[in-house]
Amino acid sequence: MSLTITQHTTVTVPTQFVEAANGIRYAYRRFGDASGVPLVLLPRFRGDLDSWDPAILDTLADEREVILVNNRGVSSTSGTTPSTITEMARDLVAFLDALSLTEVDLLGFSLGGFVAQEIALIRPDVVRKLILAATGPQGGPNMHGWRADIRDAVRKDPPGPPELLYTFFKPTVTSQAAGAEYLGRFIARTEDRDIASTLQTRDAHYDAVCDWGIPDHSKLQRLQGILQPTFVCNGDADAMIPPSLSHLMGGLIPNAIVKIYPDAGHGFLFQHHAEFSADVNEFLNA
Repeated sequence: MSLTITQHTTVTVPTQFVEAANGIRYAYRRFGDASGVPLVLLPRFRGDLDSWDPAILDTLADEREVILVNNRGVSSTSGTTPSTITEMARDLVAFLDALSLTEVDLLGFSLGGFVAQEIALIRPDVVRKLILAATGPQGGPNMHGWRADIRDAVRKDPPGPPELLYTFFKPTVTSQAAGAEYLGRFIARTEDRDIASTLQTRDAHYDAVCDWGIPDHSKLQRLQGILQPTFVCNGDADAMIPPSLSHLMGGLIPNAIVKIYPDAGHGFLFQHHAEFSADVNEFLNA
């Protein structure tokens, strides 16, 4: 166990860099209990090292090593962001190889959940367990792009607190209040924050979202190839990716469990951070 890893929290862990065989210099952070299988977190649309909730990361890091990473072309990682999920998955496999990680758990949030599914399919021997949060399957119904108000909000340059509250949290008093609390935690790190992602990343990510969501019933059969234990979860009012798709994935992935969190939207994990973190730790420890 390395003290240079375990002594840190989300707010204090330094950003590191590693160059992979594909020539990309990846920005990443790692901390927590390094005695077991590490948990690699794959972020949302336009997400970076600082997009995660410290309340979640610090709870997870109490029981395992947590690794955050920016994929190719995102924020402080070099290169140009690709516009397909398969390319993103292969780039992250190159990152895992660069750190000599031969077994990991994956937590993919939103677009990161698309990428996590693809990694589990193309490099199944590396992935021990899988958490798919607020995400959907390739070719699934009702996910070919986002409705206009959501699309305009998340593509704003840059998106600010009003856009995050509108797109990630349910329009109820309780959900919006939880969203405001998340925004306070979101800015807790004041030093060595990640740089903003570019418009090239924004456009490539949205192209990838649309490509992944082209309706194609035959693509759903790929989920039967995900044999890892899988925790599928979402909020009951996700305006970006319908929670019905969580049930669809739960029915097609052979060893999956599904949980839908109440009074919550796309950012359910931030709203229900204590419950979600406990659920993830229990699932990974089982």
